[in-house]
Amino acid sequence: MLLSKFFMPVLKEVPKDAEIISHVLMLRTGMIQQSSSGIYSWLPLGKIVLEKIIDICRKEMKEAGANEILMPTLQSADIWKQSGRYEDYGKEMLRIKDRNDRDLLYGPTNEELVTEIFRTHVKSYKQLPLNLFHIQWKFRDELRPRFGVMRGREFLMKDAYSFDIDYASSIKSYNVMFISYMQLFKKMGLKAIPMKADTGPIGGELSHEFIIIAETGESEVYVEDNLLNFQSSLENINYNDDLQKEVDKYTSFYAATEEKYDPNDHKKNLNLVQTRGIEVGHIFHFGQKYSIPMNASVNDSEGKSISTYMGSYGVGLSRLVGAVIEANHDNDGIVWPKEVTPWSYNIINLKSGDHTCDEICSNLYTLMKENSLSVLYDDTSERAGAKLAKADLIGLPYQIIIGPKGVKDKLFDVKNRKSGDVSKLSYNELLNFLNIKL
Repeated sequence: MLLSKFFMPVLKEVPKDAEIISHVLMLRTGMIQQSSSGIYSWLPLGKIVLEKIIDICRKEMKEAGANEILMPTLQSADIWKQSGRYEDYGKEMLRIKDRNDRDLLYGPTNEELVTEIFRTHVKSYKQLPLNLFHIQWKFRDELRPRFGVMRGREFLMKDAYSFDIDYASSIKSYNVMFISYMQLFKKMGLKAIPMKADTGPIGGELSHEFIIIAETGESEVYVEDNLLNFQSSLENINYNDDLQKEVDKYTSFYAATEEKYDPNDHKKNLNLVQTRGIEVGHIFHFGQKYSIPMNASVNDSEGKSISTYMGSYGVGLSRLVGAVIEANHDNDGIVWPKEVTPWSYNIINLKSGDHTCDEICSNLYTLMKENSLSVLYDDTSERAGAKLAKADLIGLPYQIIIGPKGVKDKLFDVKNRKSGDVSKLSYNELLNFLNIKL
């Protein structure tokens, strides 16, 4: 992508209303623009990163055996009244009426709607287990929307819902989602820590939040120190296996959100670390909480009608963009992990208009695209210092810096954005670094 053709409204000043670094950097790099309180437009740079996160999540859900559907943003209030949650959910739910005076709501979550889909089409135990997921925008009327996309009112979410014939089978489905969450966060370059959590308005008796440790996190968390350094191999996971042992590797450590924390735990010879974290995912096992009042049942092998056992599994996809930045930045800007970076390489032409610099940069850019390398080329006429500052602000993994001095010396700077290390490479060495063969 040519930067001169790319819409990236970079801000030089720190926005006054931005409280945390991810909000600051998303506004400064032109990733988002506030539309109204807690609601944002996603501009091209932000949309690219968001789509990468969506792709990783979608692929992992399908690997885990989930089927993708798409449910509407507006839902009938009738099914929520049937489940008993319509009055219980609170003011976060946006309730509206259509022209025929029918009660509707802007979905904050989808347990009721997916249960209605299930009960309409699934009648036999032979059709189970079943996991349905979708990726859709949701709305919760937060009392105090803040921190940019980290606590907005409108947000993009992946939510999945499992259906099983009995309790034991539903725990297996819960474990599959538990491990798939560890996988998908890992594939985004993040280390998520699963913690026992409160079930809240979703309900149920078993729940885990997945937390990214960050000083600016909105949640107080308590973690056994050994878990912070724990590395479990999750390679070659077979989602058809019983994954209880894999889940146990993580849940054998103590980790709890503030709601689940008991001060007496300090007396159990546990070395607990009190810190802050960002919730990026939440899974729930709630059994027959929705299937019984909504009559979602199947016939078992003996023809007996059984209310299905359910679980729900959410990932805040738009929130994850902010979480990645919170976990990967420095004083100069974002430091994108390679897994979700908008581009891998940033060619910086320090003197656009210089014939030799333009030619070398243009040829290299074309060559990199022909070799399927992800590259942003700063071909603008800005001064060199501003270009370098912008490159650090955007934070792509590698910067290839080409200017008159480098052209004269036939050596080109390659900067590793994360480490700050700069290597001086000849043109052939640069091509070898890029794994390009002429």
